[in-house]
Amino acid sequence: MTTPASICLLRTSAIGDVTHVVPLVRTLQQAWPHTSLTWVVGKLERKLIGDLPDLEFVTFDKAAGWAGMRAVHTALRGRRFDALLQMQVAMRSNLLSVGIKADRRIGYDRARAKDLHGLVINERIPARTGEHVLDAIGSFCEPLGLKQTSVRWDIPIPDEALAWAAEQLPGDTPTLLVSPTSSHAQRNWSAERYAAVMGHAAARGWRVVLIGGPSAGERTMADAVLAACQRTPLDLTGKDTLKKLLALLGRAQLLLTPDSGPMHMANAVGTKVLGLHAASNPNRSGPYSDRRWCVDKYDEAARKYLGRPASEIPWGSKIEKPGVMDLIGVDDVIERYEAAARELDLS
Repeated sequence: MTTPASICLLRTSAIGDVTHVVPLVRTLQQAWPHTSLTWVVGKLERKLIGDLPDLEFVTFDKAAGWAGMRAVHTALRGRRFDALLQMQVAMRSNLLSVGIKADRRIGYDRARAKDLHGLVINERIPARTGEHVLDAIGSFCEPLGLKQTSVRWDIPIPDEALAWAAEQLPGDTPTLLVSPTSSHAQRNWSAERYAAVMGHAAARGWRVVLIGGPSAGERTMADAVLAACQRTPLDLTGKDTLKKLLALLGRAQLLLTPDSGPMHMANAVGTKVLGLHAASNPNRSGPYSDRRWCVDKYDEAARKYLGRPASEIPWGSKIEKPGVMDLIGVDDVIERYEAAARELDLS
């Protein structure tokens, strides 16, 4: 097996998916510590992982459109990589990859390729179904002769972020973080149901904290949850950065969230996740390390909205239909919360 001198990784978004790339980076670095690694990543996502050591980053600003693509191509002008790992199949990423020169251009198998992906690659990862997204991304090292056999994140958290999180969540009170908003609206649960679970946790003596980003949609959801709460939780919506959020997650015992970026950030720091899954399959996109605390209504959603069990629909199918998340009841979530609390010896 010849050690490549240089590898370019292309995965620009989203937050959850870039956390799935980090174990692949660790695998490559462990096997080939002298190989130069360059990661083309989104502007927002770089704020989370841009301080990983021994790694060059090239930022792609998708909001800048064609100018953002030209900036990446300019940054890489005159360079040729031994291999490009093209880990994103969206048309924009496929177009972006055209300007990246590489001898080996490794992409997805035919079943997972779309948007002309096959035209910008010359090798494919093994064709498999039933994989978690992290394992699919991890398989990009296989055409190079490696195998991802362990999963490690160790995403750096600055001291100032750790200090801020300790100030917000002092002491050792059991803490439930609630991140209620996904980037896909049909994955969101109702504000009233979140409030009911939060009230239950508060009554059990847990500290309950509402978190989320600075977007208008997340603020609107947070306000709706707060309005429905009988006991007002600590509201940190829009007050953190990605690094501060990582630090907050590391101080909490449990995160309640739909399929979202914070779900995978929490998993990366070892925090248990009570994931809400009806629109998406937790076995494909749930918290990688431990899905015992998730509520899984995906099969029920497939039967109701698609007329078939989940085992008979294509792997990775999204069931983002109006009302699909209503299949998850408050009692379903409280049952998983109590199970997690018992596991943590915090009942």
